[in-house]
Amino acid sequence: MSTNVLRTPDGWWVVRNERAVCIETEAATTADLLADREAVREAAVSGESGTPVADLVALPPVTTPCRVVAQMVNYRSHAQDSGFTGDIPPTFFRKASGSVSGPHDTIVRPAHVHFLDYEVELGLVMGATLPVGTVVEEQDLPSYVAGLVLTNDVSARDVQLTKTQFYESKSYPTFTPTGPYLALLEPEDFDRLIDLRLRLSVNGVTRQDRTLADMIVRPAQALTVLARFQSLDPGDLLLTGTPGGTALKAPPKPVEKIATLLPPALKWKAFFNGQAKNPLYLRDGDLVTATIATPDGWIDLGEQRTAVGAAT
Repeated sequence: MSTNVLRTPDGWWVVRNERAVCIETEAATTADLLADREAVREAAVSGESGTPVADLVALPPVTTPCRVVAQMVNYRSHAQDSGFTGDIPPTFFRKASGSVSGPHDTIVRPAHVHFLDYEVELGLVMGATLPVGTVVEEQDLPSYVAGLVLTNDVSARDVQLTKTQFYESKSYPTFTPTGPYLALLEPEDFDRLIDLRLRLSVNGVTRQDRTLADMIVRPAQALTVLARFQSLDPGDLLLTGTPGGTALKAPPKPVEKIATLLPPALKWKAFFNGQAKNPLYLRDGDLVTATIATPDGWIDLGEQRTAVGAAT
């Protein structure tokens, strides 16, 4: 069974039910902790009663700096929302690791961003180096992936679309809420990944709700494709895409065709005038709640509760 690890200002903890036992380790980074799995195991079997989790302040369990890589359009429901048809080749982009924030930290909306979107995503935390050229089969996943985290790939859509790039629009500080738990997996746990259900709600209203069965490119294939050009190291993070239900959706095909005939400035003005009527974009004061777990709780990455606020 997976072992949930919590990181706080006071160190690393193994979580058992609603209590946490401190891990006796000198690990300062996620990579250091993964190299000290024996200390994690000792805490997991400790007879200590532990500290109530509610009394601890959760930090992101993935320490920075690290590589943060993300998959684009990797769920069938998201592809449909985005207007994609036919085969979708695996595509990746980078996020600045400075965007990683805690599971209960406020998502800070920059003043120039008006169309702020959410994307609940399963994060893979690397436990071993993935050299360029590596071919990863399903049975090889435990050799490279140490654990899982809950993430939210927050996106400034007005920046993303007008600049036709992802790095800036997804890399502002607090744009990758991560945690609360790093779920360290045992080899047998990987067979249960397909049952993981991703859920995200805003102010208590469900926006996203899908299992990994909706995923287009599974983790082993994704790592193989990524390794054609990118190496990864222990503690690095791969976000594996989001299900449908985000605020941004492709316009109807007739509207899209008409838009191609317009000058760029006029096209974007018309598009964003339409988007301004979309009530699903995040607004200051909203509360975003996200979870990822199997139905039986065998793997449970905990719950994120992140408020949205404007930059001061």
